[in-house]
Amino acid sequence: MTPGQLLRDARRRHGVSQTSLATRAGTTQSAISRIERDRVSPSVETLRSLLHLLGEDLELVSRERDTGIDRTLIGQRLALSPAERVQRGLDFSRFVRRNRGAATASVKQASQ
Repeated sequence: MTPGQLLRDARRRHGVSQTSLATRAGTTQSAISRIERDRVSPSVETLRSLLHLLGEDLELVSRERDTGIDRTLIGQRLALSPAERVQRGLDFSRFVRRNRGAATASVKQASQ
């Protein structure tokens, strides 16, 4: 949702015209219209102020993105000694070499 859509939706929810909001904010109806049509991008403070005049609060949140990385697994691996990490790497490479193509073969076999 854009800042303009957010403002327009809030203004309509409260049954306030662009002209009325502009008067309350000390600006022009055309300035409110430009924001709502996303012709201009208001600052966070301007948007907060306009929403406040409508009786609403602007809340900005930040969340950590899920990158698909298992941080607990990384912690477990880092707890290993260097020799243990090398051994795990060697074991994994042996596993891959032994099973290379096995998944493709089993899919081909299942489709026949």
